[in-house]
Formats: sequence, C-alpha cells, structure tokens
Amino acid sequence: MNQENPIIVGLDIGTTKIAAIAGRKNEYGKLEILGFGRANSNGVQHGMVLNIDQTIKAIEMALKNCYDSNPNLEIGEVYVGIAGHHIKSLQTRGDIVRQSIEEEIRQEEIDRLIADQYRTYIPAGDQIIDVIPQEFTVDNFQNIPNPIGYSGVKVGANFHIITGDKNAIRNINRSVEKAGLRTKDLVLQPLASAAAVMCDQDLEAGVAIVDIGGGTTDLAVFYEGILKHTAVIPFGGENITNDIKTGLGVLKTQAEQMKIQFGSALSDEAKSNAFITIPGLRGMPAKEISVKNLAGIIQARMSEIMDFVTYHLKQVGLDTRLLNGGVILTGGGSQLKHLIQLTEYVTGLNARIGYPNEHLAGGHIDELAKPMYSTCIGLILKGYNDYENKNKQFEEQFKRIEVPGSLQQQPVDETLDVENAGGSVKIKQRKSLKTFMDGFKNGLIDLFKEEEDAKL
Repeated sequence: MNQENPIIVGLDIGTTKIAAIAGRKNEYGKLEILGFGRANSNGVQHGMVLNIDQTIKAIEMALKNCYDSNPNLEIGEVYVGIAGHHIKSLQTRGDIVRQSIEEEIRQEEIDRLIADQYRTYIPAGDQIIDVIPQEFTVDNFQNIPNPIGYSGVKVGANFHIITGDKNAIRNINRSVEKAGLRTKDLVLQPLASAAAVMCDQDLEAGVAIVDIGGGTTDLAVFYEGILKHTAVIPFGGENITNDIKTGLGVLKTQAEQMKIQFGSALSDEAKSNAFITIPGLRGMPAKEISVKNLAGIIQARMSEIMDFVTYHLKQVGLDTRLLNGGVILTGGGSQLKHLIQLTEYVTGLNARIGYPNEHLAGGHIDELAKPMYSTCIGLILKGYNDYENKNKQFEEQFKRIEVPGSLQQQPVDETLDVENAGGSVKIKQRKSLKTFMDGFKNGLIDLFKEEEDAKL
C-alpha cells in the first residue's frame, strides 16, 4: 500500500441510502477500500435534503458503520455528491488576450480563464457548482485538449457550467457540517458515477452514462473525449415503487420487495400465468398479484425515464449514430431485469451495466462492486484527480523557477475573490515563493522610501 497517498472519503447523500466510503490509491493506481458504511436515508427527496435533522442522523449512522469497519480511520473532510431537479447546466465561451505572447501558456492563465467564468450571469437564487472546460482554442487553432505549452496571442475555451439552487446547496453543506465533517468539494453525481464506470475507450467512443438512483436519474454525455451534456431527470427507483404501491394497492415495503424480487422492465418477458401472493392486512384475505401487471407498471415508468434520456441526447445533437459506446446504466435502479433490452428499444443505442470495479483493487468487499456505489467510488476518484492535479502544478512550478543557492521553493496559496451573480466565490491560485518574495521585497523598498521622505 502506498502510504504517501492520502485517504479520501466519498459521501453519497441519496434518496434511499447514504454511503460513506474511504479509499486510498495503491502503487498500481487502483483504489483500496479502507472503510465502508451505509445507512438508510431519511429526509432526502428527489436528491434534495428536505429534513436536515434526519439527514444528519443518517450521515452519522453511515459514518459510525464506516468507523466500525475500520476503527483506525480518521475522517475530517469529504467529497459530497449533489443531484436534484434544481441542477441546471449551460454552455459558455471565454477568451483572454495574453500579455506576454512570446512565453508558453501557463496554468495560471488557464486558472484565470476558468475564474472569469464564475462571473457568468445566472438567475438569482442559483449558484455555480462547477466550471468544466471542454475544448480550448489558441489563436486560430481549435479543439486543443490542453493548451499548456502552446504559445499565441489569444487563448479561449468552451465551458460547461453547472448550477444549483443556493438553498439546496446550503442544506447539504449544513447537514455535512453538523455531522462533524467538512465538505472538501461538491461534485455533480453523474460526473462522479461516470468517473467510476468509464474507461478511456468509452470516453473516445462516446457514451451516455445513465445513473438510476432512488430519487433521480442522472445523465452525463461524453463525445470525442469531452463532456457534452449533463442533466438530472426527476424520476428514479422511488417513483417506480410508488407506482406499484398505488397501482396494485399494496404497502410501500411490499412494493419495494416485489420490484426487487419479481420486477421486470419488459412486460412481454413476464410470465402471464405467474402470480405473487401478498398476505392480507389485519385478517383480510390474501391478494394475488399478476407478475405481468407488475412488469407493466415498471415498464411504463422506465420507458418515461428513457424517453427523457433520448430527449436530452437529441437536444445536444447526439442521436443514435454518434455514440458508439452506447448507454452505460448504473445506480441501484440499473439492476432491474430486462432493463438493458428496454433501454436499447427506447433509445436505439447499445446498452450495458456499468460496475464501479473498473478502478478498484482486488480483494475489495463484493458489495462495493454493485452499481449503486458508483457515485461514492467516483467521488473518491474525483478527490484523487484534484490531489494529483495540484501535485502536477506544483512540480511544473518547481521546474520553471530557478531558486538560487539552497533556498527551497514552497508554494503559497493566494486566494482570489471572484464576484458572480450568486455571490463571491473563492478560487485558490498557486503563488510561488519567488513572486511572494518579490512582493515582500517591493514592500520593504516602499517602506524605506516613506522613511526617506519623512526625513526630507
């Protein structure tokens, strides 16, 4: 095990469950799971925290179970998934004219370009969650994945901006803080799930990741290696359970059990002569329920969800011919029987189930290879991506700045305040020791100037 790598914790606050998973990358770049805890979720509906007290209790229970699995763990900060039908996305364009055109493009200029996007106008009451560069341009050169090292007069990019409701974001942060944790970052759930179930070939071929959760179905579409679209569809497994409950006149727990044990997403595949016997309530006669009727209810709701997926794909011009990787189904709802066939029928694309074991080291708990943990494992991967990017930037700065004598370079964080329509956003920028010392030196010169002036 690589002891140098930090332990990163993902916290998935879902409608049906809250999961906390702690992991660390080994020397082969695979995730070793060091702790795992889950709890039934109360207080969350359609991916949004409605009852903070109940959510705090559920987070604390998931944490307790995580500590029980590994008493040596210390959890302070977590990467948290966010979803809900308040999530929106928009496309923007940004450009900057460079001051020193002879020099190569540096990371600081890309950071400035991204920081500028936080000033994008968004409706009052919303807040920018993430700004994701898609492809860059340098002067007349287009579709550049990474412009660092290029030189030119103007650098620009297309951006995918994800926004959410301020109150919904505040409720998540408050629940996490009151459970004794810090939110390191909020990550859009479909992006976390995509990180867990996708490989490089999927990214190149073009795929739609469909994460069917309890309260929402999350969609992320990738084409030519770029995130093209994200959406949150406000239907999930809970809606199917409620449909069964209402349509067949049973209790919610019975509806959930029937969905898992006997449910099918295609009524044609269900046996017409098969029946489920439900015990009667308080002495009432037992109920006989047709498996075919059950499948019909599930198919109706699942078809509606897949119609939404098709609608979003058409919105961004990526219909059946362009996504060679097809649809990857993940999340707890993806385990319904015959869902692959229904997805292929409705969308016209090939479909498969995405399991998060792509990035897991051997010897993990089998439970964690289930699609319902894709988001949580993806959150850990997102944390590692941030950590590795910071290290890379530090190394690049170290190489670039020559330090005289034995003076070691230490990076200093400089925080920029960027105003946007949703308030002030703090963006950390790396400031090298050289620039820090230059500023300090100029400050001393100014101080002596003032003293000389006073003498005169």
